[in-house]
Amino acid sequence: MIEEEVILVDKKDQQIGTMAKLQVHIEGKFHRAFSVFIFNSSGELLLQQRAFDKYHSAGKWTNTCCSHPRPGEQTILAAKRRLKEEMVLECDLYPVFRFSYRAEFDNGLIENEYDHVYFGLSDVIPQPNPKEVADFRYTTMEELQSSLIHDNKNYTEWLKICFKEVMAHYLKKNNKLINE
Repeated sequence: MIEEEVILVDKKDQQIGTMAKLQVHIEGKFHRAFSVFIFNSSGELLLQQRAFDKYHSAGKWTNTCCSHPRPGEQTILAAKRRLKEEMVLECDLYPVFRFSYRAEFDNGLIENEYDHVYFGLSDVIPQPNPKEVADFRYTTMEELQSSLIHDNKNYTEWLKICFKEVMAHYLKKNNKLINE
């Protein structure tokens, strides 16, 4: 099986090449990624617990879905693909913001990403792929905010890094998402 490749980018998210996914994380190369946040009509966020055999951040709680677009794949289409593959969910996704971050893990791997953030609305109960997801739960944004302060070791680095901006956009968009 050929290892999946990811898209290397510059600081303006312009593609500058491709590389095998694991090698990117070993070398800490800057690459394109996405994070999906699905809310239900009550305004609760769907979180997933990453599978325990993931190569980093295993067993940690995180946003609904996250991954990397494949070379030649539009980021929004990659986000929809992975949402279906990981959570068996389909819904409209809306681009919300982008951010960059770098995080080093205990196992020596490095995330160095230009991350596209999408929001969506769905009341469908997910049927997570057990190869990707150990568990899921719904939470209010206020509960998650408190948990990130008091119990942050159980959450992924990228969720902790982007949460403040996610919360700001959630507060702005919540009524629009719920009333669509």
